[in-house]
Amino acid sequence: LQDIIPQPLLDQYLSMTDPARAQTVDTEIAKHCAYSLPGVALTLGRQNWHCLKDTYETLASDVQWKVRRTLAFSIHELAVILGDQLTAADLVPIFNGFLKDLDEVRIGVLKHLYDFLKLLHADKRREYLYQLQEFVVTDNSRNWRFRYELAEQLILILELYNPNDVYDYLRHIALTLCSDKVSEVRWISFRLVVAILQKFYANNANALGLNFINELVVRFRHCSKWVGRQAFAFICQVG
Repeated sequence: LQDIIPQPLLDQYLSMTDPARAQTVDTEIAKHCAYSLPGVALTLGRQNWHCLKDTYETLASDVQWKVRRTLAFSIHELAVILGDQLTAADLVPIFNGFLKDLDEVRIGVLKHLYDFLKLLHADKRREYLYQLQEFVVTDNSRNWRFRYELAEQLILILELYNPNDVYDYLRHIALTLCSDKVSEVRWISFRLVVAILQKFYANNANALGLNFINELVVRFRHCSKWVGRQAFAFICQVG
């Protein structure tokens, strides 16, 4: 119970997420509920999140991927509304589920990955370093925009991690994306590589920067294929 909005109105909203009702009334009703949930949460305030928690979990496990996709695209907004403690307790498990979902759902969390990760505490955020590599693999390899979005998000995410973590985890992803079959992905990845180098030298991690430069020289400058040598030239141009 709460006193922000009329209780019958809230009860009516919550009842619309009932799977049995959705099948008999309107198959799109769950999607509409998912779309409006952040607005309802904002109106109620984080102190009344307990009113919506079960409904959110029901929608997050809906059999229709369009419903889960809608929630995936807005989970970062809900995290801002709820604050770090509720986010860690109630949203992180659902976020983790979306990471393993269909590409149509994963793209929702990927597009706002930086926005979500920056709201987490450093120790919780560090756990995702191991999972970022999984975004390189998609259900359909021709879905190049997925990898493009990953490179774009990584440029932002660099600020959330220390140079050693960037070198140990994000560097490998950047090098993989620089060799992508699609030129659009390679272009954004060259910017990512330069951003990583700037991160090293801005934090006085000169040894890491030098190691990375040497790796780029070996991998691209001395590549037997012209596309690799061209990549090195483009990286220098961006830098």
